[in-house]
Amino acid sequence: MPYNLLKGKKGIIFGALDERSIAWRTALRCHEEGAQLVLTNAPVALRMGEINKLAEAVKAPVVGADVTNMDDLKKLFEESMKHFGGGIDFILHSIGMSLNMRKGKGYTEIDYEWNKKTLDISAMSLHRVLRTAWEMDALSEGASVVALTYIAAQRVFPDYNEMADAKALLESVTRSFGYYYGVKKKVRVNTVSQSPTLTTAGSGVKGFDGFISYAEKMSPLGNASADQCAGYCVTLFSDLTKMVTMQNLFHDGGFSFTGVTEAVIKDMKE
Repeated sequence: MPYNLLKGKKGIIFGALDERSIAWRTALRCHEEGAQLVLTNAPVALRMGEINKLAEAVKAPVVGADVTNMDDLKKLFEESMKHFGGGIDFILHSIGMSLNMRKGKGYTEIDYEWNKKTLDISAMSLHRVLRTAWEMDALSEGASVVALTYIAAQRVFPDYNEMADAKALLESVTRSFGYYYGVKKKVRVNTVSQSPTLTTAGSGVKGFDGFISYAEKMSPLGNASADQCAGYCVTLFSDLTKMVTMQNLFHDGGFSFTGVTEAVIKDMKE
């Protein structure tokens, strides 16, 4: 049920790959809530994914951009502002890639050159996006930026590998740049720490199916779905959360603050 929470607002969605991705579900929900959108992803992802299908559904242009390339980001913001006829009200950063995980390297044997690329793509890309918007004065007063993260930034999940470090850095960028952007233009910058979600990216993590089942039993409300995460992001883009910034917001059914559950204990006894 739409509430028109984003009526008249304009936003950029980074990272929609296919129908399972949180960015894809968020784009659909933002459109439903009245927002105008621009969709973007890396050129290689545009070739691999189905983003044109999403673009048609939400009536949005697609602008390719390599988030490690400042010229690409400048062009993205230029084209987005031209399309919208003004400033941008919200951004979703849903970007992550681990080269070491792709190459089968464990955490204790990571290739450091690959690690630099992982951190650049998965974390410092948020700094690049915010810096580009800052220098171009692209964000409207009181705009909202949300980046997706995971609890492995705070707790050890061995198979999450170097992405745990990337998410920790992402959350740090959120706090630090969030301070400056808040002072400058009342722009809010937050991360959402989502339940393990069966997306194309998530399925690349070793043992992910088993962990989804474990997290479901460890969460009083169960795992949050991609659609539920999309709804939460909408509230953060809306005017209802004007004073929420520099936060890491857990959207995980209570997993993050639960020590143990009866369901888990029962499994252990069996």
